[in-house]
Amino acid sequence: MSPLDNASVRRVQAALAAAGSPAEIVALAETARSAADAAKALGVELGAIVKSLVFAKGHAGAVIALVAGDRRCDLTALAKGLGLEETPRRADAELVRATTGYAIGGVAPLGYPAPLPVAIDPSLGRFARLWAAAGHPHCVFPTDLAELVRITSAVAVAELGQA
Repeated sequence: MSPLDNASVRRVQAALAAAGSPAEIVALAETARSAADAAKALGVELGAIVKSLVFAKGHAGAVIALVAGDRRCDLTALAKGLGLEETPRRADAELVRATTGYAIGGVAPLGYPAPLPVAIDPSLGRFARLWAAAGHPHCVFPTDLAELVRITSAVAVAELGQA
């Protein structure tokens, strides 16, 4: 079975279509489980890979940070940018799957079972073409910063991505 036939990948493609994105999901021969793996498989700079990071907020719930592959997420900036009362913490695999519907290594920036707050690293604008996970460790889709903000309703947070 092709990774493109995976239910999570089909959900991402449906979410892209519903958002009016022309992006088509690409299945890679090599894994894209990490930003470094994706950059290598695509032959692009690490910063052109969008990391969809899931963080726990409070006692329940999650937030998403879309960060350039060559940056780390500044949790203080994330909390401030999304108006959170407490600094979020990295979500465990169970919370990631429960809130996004995806397993770690294939978390897409959209297509969640319910809306989640999303913050985006403006440094992604350094690249004309970005690549984001598409619900499976071997699948990605192309986009750009403007489209990614539009299809995810993300809030740009200065200093979110730290070198």
